[in-house]
Amino acid sequence: MGTVTSATEQPETPAAGRTAPIPRLIATDLDGTLLRDDKTVSERTVAALAAAEAAGIEVFFVTGRPARWMDVASAHVHGHGLAICANGAAVVDLRGGGRFVEVRPLERADALAVVRLVRAAVPGTSFAVECTTGFHYEREYPPYQLDPDATVGPAEEFLAEGSGTREGGESGEPSGPILKLLAHHPELAPDAFLALARTAAGEHGSITRSSPTALLEVSGLGVSKASTLAGYCADHGITPEEVVAFGDMPNDLEMLGWAGTSYAMANAHPEVLAATTHRTAANNEDGVAAVIERIVRVACR
Repeated sequence: MGTVTSATEQPETPAAGRTAPIPRLIATDLDGTLLRDDKTVSERTVAALAAAEAAGIEVFFVTGRPARWMDVASAHVHGHGLAICANGAAVVDLRGGGRFVEVRPLERADALAVVRLVRAAVPGTSFAVECTTGFHYEREYPPYQLDPDATVGPAEEFLAEGSGTREGGESGEPSGPILKLLAHHPELAPDAFLALARTAAGEHGSITRSSPTALLEVSGLGVSKASTLAGYCADHGITPEEVVAFGDMPNDLEMLGWAGTSYAMANAHPEVLAATTHRTAANNEDGVAAVIERIVRVACR
């Protein structure tokens, strides 16, 4: 790993004859990164985001959250108004009420295969399914922020082609494209669960995690924050070298590796800290804002 620099240090000096480019796009994760632990955006961070946009630098929220949980950040979006949600499975227009601009689904057959293989390999696993049209979960699945309109029942029945299962066993309307499958285990360590699931079912989906608990997130093969962000940047003539990315958990690793400059939060997962050459202060200490402020000062010289 290269020399680690903090948010208050100057970036590495570029090779002779080369000028480090001013970034054109800042890509930031939300939970554990831009958001404080109480899920708020600090006044300092709000000001930094606005300053970046005023300097002509796009800001993109890139999160594992579903579109329906984007209210925490929708008031702070500028410019294009877009966000990448569900670990790259969807591009959402936050100014358009959460309208899906692009969807990269997990195929039902693959989702069903993951459920069967992980359930067999790791007994005690429960599942939930995030679709464009709603949320479905098994009775054993932990009661996180569950949608009151969610359907309940076995994942295998819900994932059967063209069907859904509602509380009480009634057949529901066919659900929309699957954004991600979630798998929870009540006892395993999170990283151990991730390793087991990837071994058992990794050929059917991209499996990662962002929660401090044993909660896994499964997207379609090849779908990640990095691949969706890369597609957007390619369409707009933005190179990886012109992107600065921030993250804290394993679901950020591909994005941090793709971006020309990447920062791990001080509170980041050990794998994220090991994979990045820049670090900034923790999410509760406005680490993203500290870096953006320095970028804006350089951009406005």
